[in-house]
Amino acid sequence: MDDTLKLSILDRMKQQTGHTGFYYKNLITGEELGYQENEPYLAASVIKLPIFMCISKWASEGKCSMEEKIHVRQEDKLPICGALTLFTDELDVDIRTLCKLMISISDNAATNLLIRRFGIPAYVEEFRNIGLSDTKLNRPLFDAEASAAGIENYIVPKEMGMLLEKIYRRTFVSEQVSKDIEDVLLLQQINHKICGVICDAVPVAHKTGEDEDLTNDVGLIYAKQPFVACFAGHDTSVPDFENLIRHVSAELLAACNEEA
Repeated sequence: MDDTLKLSILDRMKQQTGHTGFYYKNLITGEELGYQENEPYLAASVIKLPIFMCISKWASEGKCSMEEKIHVRQEDKLPICGALTLFTDELDVDIRTLCKLMISISDNAATNLLIRRFGIPAYVEEFRNIGLSDTKLNRPLFDAEASAAGIENYIVPKEMGMLLEKIYRRTFVSEQVSKDIEDVLLLQQINHKICGVICDAVPVAHKTGEDEDLTNDVGLIYAKQPFVACFAGHDTSVPDFENLIRHVSAELLAACNEEA
C-alpha cells in the first residue's frame, strides 16, 4: 500500500467523532496499518465471532455436539435481529443452526441461548485460551440491568484481526474447523458496511455489529492479496463512520489487487 493511501486512511480515522479504531493486515506481505487498534470497543454483535469460535473448538474437542438440540422458549425470543423471534411456537434447534443464525443474520436469541448453554465463565476462560486479552464477554445481550451497571462486552480490532488470520491460515484448532468457521462467515447477510462498495466483487467473510451510536465490522477480504480489515466505533456518528468503512474497504481492495 502506498504512503498516500495510508496517510489518507489515518487522517480520515482521526476525523471521526467518538471512539473509533481500525486494523488492517495484508495476509501475503504481512503489512499492517492501525489506528487505536489495541484499544477496547463496545462489541455489539461482533462478540458473536469469538463465541462461535469457542463453540467450534469445544465441538472439535468432544466437549459438546453441534447436533445437540436446545429448546427455545417464548421468553428466550429477543427483538430486532434474527429469525427465532418470528416463530409462533416454541421449538428445538441444534447448536449448529443456532451458530449459523447467530453469525449470518446476527440472531440475538440464538446468541443468548448459546451463552446460557455454556456459561459466561467458560467463555471467559476460552477467550484467554484462544489468545484474547481485552476482548471480553461480560454479559448476555439485552441485559438492561447489567448494562445500566456499566457491564458491557468488548472487542479489540487487532485481536479480531488475529482470529480472522488464524481462520485464513487454517490454524485455528485445525484446517477443518477453520474452514467450517469461514464457511459460516461467508453466509453473512448484513452487508452494508465492508461490503457496501465492494458488493460481490470478491468473497468477504465477516461479522458486523451495531447499536445506538455504535457500528463495527470485522472481516477477511479475498483480494488477490487477501487481507483483514477490522473497524470498531462507539459514541460516534454511525452514518459517517459506516461511510468511511465502505470506502476504506474498497480502497484497500483496490490496493491489494494492484499489488498482487
